[in-house]
Amino acid sequence: MNEAVETSGLRADPSAPKRNVIQSFAPITGELLGEVPVMAAEQVKDVVSRARRAQELWAVRPIADRCQALLVYRDAILDHSEELCDLLARETGKPRHEALLHEVMIVADLITYFANEAPRILASEERSVHLLKYRKSIVSYAPRGVVGVIGPWNFPLQLPLRDVIAAVVAGNAAVVKPSEVTPLIMARAKALWDECGMPEDLLGVVTGLGATGAALLDSGINLCVFTGSVGTGKRVAAACGERLIPCILELGGKAPLIACADCDVERTARAIVNGGFANSGQICISVERVYAHRDIHDRLVDRVVELTRELRSGDPSKEFCDIGGVTFEHQIDVAEKHIADAVTKGARVRCGGKRIAKAKMAFEPTVIDGCDHTCTVMTEEIFGPIVPIMTVSSEEEAIQLANASHLGLNAYVFTESDARGRRIAERIEAGSVVVNDVLINGGMPEAPFGGMKQSGYGRVMGEEGLRAMCHVRHLCLDRVKLPAKSPIGFPYTETTYRWFQKGIRAMFRSGGVIKRLSQLF
Repeated sequence: MNEAVETSGLRADPSAPKRNVIQSFAPITGELLGEVPVMAAEQVKDVVSRARRAQELWAVRPIADRCQALLVYRDAILDHSEELCDLLARETGKPRHEALLHEVMIVADLITYFANEAPRILASEERSVHLLKYRKSIVSYAPRGVVGVIGPWNFPLQLPLRDVIAAVVAGNAAVVKPSEVTPLIMARAKALWDECGMPEDLLGVVTGLGATGAALLDSGINLCVFTGSVGTGKRVAAACGERLIPCILELGGKAPLIACADCDVERTARAIVNGGFANSGQICISVERVYAHRDIHDRLVDRVVELTRELRSGDPSKEFCDIGGVTFEHQIDVAEKHIADAVTKGARVRCGGKRIAKAKMAFEPTVIDGCDHTCTVMTEEIFGPIVPIMTVSSEEEAIQLANASHLGLNAYVFTESDARGRRIAERIEAGSVVVNDVLINGGMPEAPFGGMKQSGYGRVMGEEGLRAMCHVRHLCLDRVKLPAKSPIGFPYTETTYRWFQKGIRAMFRSGGVIKRLSQLF
């Protein structure tokens, strides 16, 4: 996510009176939608304290009970899906289809998946002990306590709840600090939580600006999950490191799409348009740069331009449309600077390239051709509705350019050859690589999601993400009762030392006792 997001001002009317509240405005119309309080550090600590008390009771409940309770919350979200989609469309400016499919549906699926699979994923398991056969080794997963979630504005329902669900099913409490740009969505999600009978203090929401997020980190939480910019992520990591709080960071993305010479041009073009312009390009795994093989470049670009020109812009709160608003106005400034830089360096704007006049905050979906790595649009995160395209002459060149980035969250490869697709995917430096599709892995609860390089560390979703919400505890128990006096304990003597020296050689040399034991057990 673009670094300026967490350090900038709000979408507020400058003439409005200054109060200790955050006002939320619709990006399309500028309408005031509501407001939330700016919470002080003492209030944040109180929310975390209450969450900790609730967590102590929650953690002792059987995991099956916790899962069943979360299914009730899922049903409440589904029962209020129309209301949530309406609020998402108004507060973020995203089309209703995206509000439903990218937010509400994914949340429902995540809850369903973890409710079904968490008992298996978090079950204690016995590990085989290869040497000390008289001992039994059991690995179990214990909740951490209170998980702090600092959420972004681009998916204000899905992304915070993704982490809340994993935290709570694992026996933790969660406290969310939503983005100041879109605070109303999480406030409504919290209200539904309370209304459906979930333990109220088990999920806390603290609203405010950067100081509120800092207060959350300083409140005694046991794990932080942060989604946002690289710059802010570094500050979160430093604060967590100072307090010895583990953290999971999902930061920026600059997802490349490699269009091979043998790709299906129609399929690839449609994927570029969907992957580049969904949510007006405000997705950390958006298609942010395209490397098109010279054999198909012209046909691909022409088709992308045709499909882009067919997209309908509008006000998602009042009509069904393909392109809505830009949630955060700063991203329009970023888009304009990237376009100006690319044009100065010889690139061509094939379509779009300017603000949508009828909306307060919206930008035309833009395709730029003739780019190279001197253009900032190819090397810096856009987080807006721009797709820059560059010609490459070989698979090897495309791979080298795809990896020439400080970010490594997602990547895409389009080819008709399964072998080529996997070969290229395994060489790309990204946490996830998708072949012949786009965006889809962001909604796959079975698969771990996270980045390489400065796109962050740690994983959410999948078995890895759920277990990251837990302490890994090793229990070492008796398998066979031994005499009280241990042969490896006090007193030490030269006789026992010589005996062990001979025994160790016999055990660990090739073909020794250890190998034979491993074959027997």
